[in-house]
Amino acid sequence: MNDTTATQTSGEIAQHSPKANWLNWFKIVGLVYLLLIAVSMIGSGFKLGAGPHAKELFDFASNPLTGLIVGTVATALIQSSSTVTSIIVGLVAGGLPVEIAIPMIMGANIGTTITNTIVSLGHVRQGEEFRRAFAAATVHDFFNLLAVAIFLPLEIMFGVLDKIAGLFAGFLSGADSVSMNNMNFMKPLVKPPVDFVKHQMGALMPDTATGIVMVVLGIALIFGVITLIGKLLKSLMVGKAKEILHSAVGRGPLSGIASGTIMTVLVQSSSTTTSLIVPLAGSGVFSLRQIFPFTLGANIGTTVTALLAATAVTGGNAQFALQIALVHLIFNVLAVVVIYGLPFLRNIPLVAAERLAEAALKNKLYAGGYILTLFFIAPLVLIGGSQLLGL
Repeated sequence: MNDTTATQTSGEIAQHSPKANWLNWFKIVGLVYLLLIAVSMIGSGFKLGAGPHAKELFDFASNPLTGLIVGTVATALIQSSSTVTSIIVGLVAGGLPVEIAIPMIMGANIGTTITNTIVSLGHVRQGEEFRRAFAAATVHDFFNLLAVAIFLPLEIMFGVLDKIAGLFAGFLSGADSVSMNNMNFMKPLVKPPVDFVKHQMGALMPDTATGIVMVVLGIALIFGVITLIGKLLKSLMVGKAKEILHSAVGRGPLSGIASGTIMTVLVQSSSTTTSLIVPLAGSGVFSLRQIFPFTLGANIGTTVTALLAATAVTGGNAQFALQIALVHLIFNVLAVVVIYGLPFLRNIPLVAAERLAEAALKNKLYAGGYILTLFFIAPLVLIGGSQLLGL
């Protein structure tokens, strides 16, 4: 064994030693604490910066279509629905109405699928392998688009998600026997550092500027924290997640959904889990119908971050912050039940993904055009159209 090999081996042993693992888990606990501070900072900053003018700030997003597009484009650019939904929870804590935030949450579901679609382009020179990989990636896109097409009109007309999530949030926050307010240990942990930042900056600038800076700092902190948590969890859990993947995906739909959910909770990134399945589908290890339930589970698993973020919110808007986090969970669960539960709906994403993949195999420009159109061109056209129509 040469010196280089010996060094690499000792490095791997050190990385996977119990001591190193415990240290990484302590780091994750510290990062989760920072995430809670960041969400609380956004809420406090938004209240401080907007003040009595909050209603005017929300007028631009009063159109559900605009909210949907904001969520889609923001998530496509940041490539993390966990980050965007955590930011939305913070904004709701600061006064953003839940009915405006709901389309943003739906848009985040669409925007997060860009990562695995880009991953599939790595197979672009492999012919049939590219066709299988591209179909495996875009079936997630078409499922989320179909989910929004079904549930956004229902939400606009009847407020289905708003009412269901509000019921659960009221039960968790208001019932005497199970009130989250009675066991909210987050407030004394989170409030001191947020108040410290507010007072320090408040001594240097007016309230509006202080609030804006706090929101910007909170967003930046969320982005950095979730990135670091993702890296640490991958180093700790990806090996186990791969075991879950190989042992459960091919066993049936329920096993696939469960494994997608568990794996996404483990690595805290639906983009990671769905991107991991794409090369396996491309190589023919799993069929499109086998990986489809797995991607649906990833949608459910990614809602954990927003629920965690909601625990950091205190005060009058705490129930609304919990409500929007529950909206994300309920929306994804209902979408799986309705779309995957009804065969004629279940086949729509599968057929659409297969046909698009066949077209992309014949002409690679279709793949690039699809990504640009879905995530960037269409949102701009829709925003322009809604402005012209005065929606």
